[in-house]
Amino acid sequence: MAPVPPFLLKTDDNREGVDRSVFDGIMKSIIEDRPAYLSTFFKDFYNVDVLLGERISEDAIQMSWNVAAGASAKGTLDCVPSWLTDFRDDLPRIDVPTLIIHGDADRILPFDSTAARLPKLIKDSRLVVISGGPHAINWTHADQVNPVLLDFLEGK
Repeated sequence: MAPVPPFLLKTDDNREGVDRSVFDGIMKSIIEDRPAYLSTFFKDFYNVDVLLGERISEDAIQMSWNVAAGASAKGTLDCVPSWLTDFRDDLPRIDVPTLIIHGDADRILPFDSTAARLPKLIKDSRLVVISGGPHAINWTHADQVNPVLLDFLEGK
């Protein structure tokens, strides 16, 4: 769900990626004011401007913020470079049925840079796009995600 692969960083051989300045900006924001960064992050994580009160509550957002704020400050910063791992050579080696679920309104991991590219790289994969889905589709669109998961697990 809402995957990072195949390769998030924009490079000469990965034009679909995201510019490095975005990740540098995230790290700078975490260093300067991690609580403020988390507040901004969760607005985009849940697409609060569109989904607040309909598919997400202030309380759920606050709960997510509390969990994130309780995480290691160093771990929060150190996870950003891990998003830049290049999985392109590994993905063709996957030899089991694979379900890919991604929201088409994901502001954290752009669909065109991530999930849209995976069916060409993972044989026997199925891509399901959740219309209007943010990054946190498991929370905001559970009514659509859960049946897809159950069907996949049942072999449908």
